Amino acid sequence: MMTRSKQLLDDFTLQGHPMTKFTTGDSTAEDKHVGDDYFLNSGDKIRYFLEEDAVGSDGKLNRPKELAVNKIGHALHELDPTFRRVSLQNEKLKALAKDLQFHKDPAVLQSMLIFKQPEIGGKVPEHNDSTFLYTNPPSALGFWFALEDCTPSNGALSFLPGSHKTTPLKSRFVRLPQGGTGFESLPGTKETPTSDAKKEDGEYIQPPCPAGTLVLIHGSVLHKSEKNTSSKTRYAYTFHMIESEPYAQYDAKNWLQPTKEMPFSKLFAVHA
Repeated sequence: MMTRSKQLLDDFTLQGHPMTKFTTGDSTAEDKHVGDDYFLNSGDKIRYFLEEDAVGSDGKLNRPKELAVNKIGHALHELDPTFRRVSLQNEKLKALAKDLQFHKDPAVLQSMLIFKQPEIGGKVPEHNDSTFLYTNPPSALGFWFALEDCTPSNGALSFLPGSHKTTPLKSRFVRLPQGGTGFESLPGTKETPTSDAKKEDGEYIQPPCPAGTLVLIHGSVLHKSEKNTSSKTRYAYTFHMIESEPYAQYDAKNWLQPTKEMPFSKLFAVHA
């Protein structure tokens, strides 16, 4: 996977690229990527998203392209043979999914290569994945492969233990009728005061995560990662599984939607 990741970066061309940057909530509205067509139509494609600090005020890259890409997504598991083998044609992974008994009929979606570039790899604030891949009932499960050693200095993942049991979902990330995206409160919920959220911040843990580690991320667990302040990259590959109908309903408002050409693949139905 590491070799293929580097090949994909080498293949990246700026010709015709909209210079879309990946942002996580700390940027001004006009800088955010999450409402533009390049992002919203990437669910069935392989597209490249840039680090915020890799694009200068002149709109051009200020470093080599292979050190400027924040992530590649979101259909690597479908379109790239290497990542398809890992995600959909992997008998060990299918056995793991069965052993977990988390889903009855898991579907695979939203695959990404995340690079956490040296010195500029952006901070990802506290969140849970079911907010962005909402099903009723919630069923998201993340599969996160460390392709390099993850350390406190290069932006390793950290988690709030037990938060999947104590922190109910309050909102979902949706496509807005007028275009773009935003957060919509779930019925019968209210936001937790910021001061209360900060009280829990010190309870986060950062487990050791050497290269080759597979991290399973419950869709409701709170997690985050800090900015990469080191001189090293932090390559990771990740995708998600959700429950299929009739066991759960995938929300029609979610930012990522299946297409007629590329419906969500059922894990147990795909063969090598």
